[in-house]
Amino acid sequence: LRVGDPFLVGPYFGKIRAMTNDSGEKILSAPTYMPVEIVGLPEVPQPGDKLYVVKDERKARQLSNLKLQKQRETNLAQSSRITMEDLHRQISEGKIQELNLIIKADVQGSIQAVQEAFSKLDNTEVRVKIIHGAVGGITETDVLLSSASNAIIIGFNVRPTEKATHLANREKVDIRLYSIIYDAVNDMKKALDGMLAPKFKEKIIGRAEVRQLFSLPKIGVIAGCQVLSGNLERNLMARVIRDSVVVYQGKI
Repeated sequence: LRVGDPFLVGPYFGKIRAMTNDSGEKILSAPTYMPVEIVGLPEVPQPGDKLYVVKDERKARQLSNLKLQKQRETNLAQSSRITMEDLHRQISEGKIQELNLIIKADVQGSIQAVQEAFSKLDNTEVRVKIIHGAVGGITETDVLLSSASNAIIIGFNVRPTEKATHLANREKVDIRLYSIIYDAVNDMKKALDGMLAPKFKEKIIGRAEVRQLFSLPKIGVIAGCQVLSGNLERNLMARVIRDSVVVYQGKI
């Protein structure tokens, strides 16, 4: 690597203006495996991006512009994900004519009831389409399907797995959780009309796993738990979840 070399790193094209070694001394060239700090980056690349010295500057610039364009398109696609809060605006601007939904529930009957209720919400501007409905918790596969099809995930008496939650945050997928079908239909009506109230967001402060049950006379069943993350506090609301399905909700 030499001062003056044109290079390509990630989507960025640049020229090495100066180099310093690990002792902070300025150098003109660096052999293989020498750690160096370079000046001449147009933007900050991602950790792990490979830096290539190029001979044809014109082709390298063209490749850089192409990569930057793809990056902008990807960022634009992520920023235009459909959410319940932004639904009415996107419909008004003509960005969507079809609203894709993924339904996950604890029992098959809930899915059928939701499909029937949502099918009646079609209006002249947008059509509601359920692309997937299944029994069970919300998984990473559901989030990936939602991301690929720009869909909103609706869950009834189920919860996303921890990995699915992290993936949904990264992919900016909107997950809505309900225990009453009427609430989901009502929220969807308000979202279509642009009258949806701000969402109350749950803050999970801890997770625990039930390791053993103890049954005591006059008291009932006690759950012996191991805290997996965060912490548990007395009198806070908690859910008992089995296979991503809510089986109990109450205070600690």
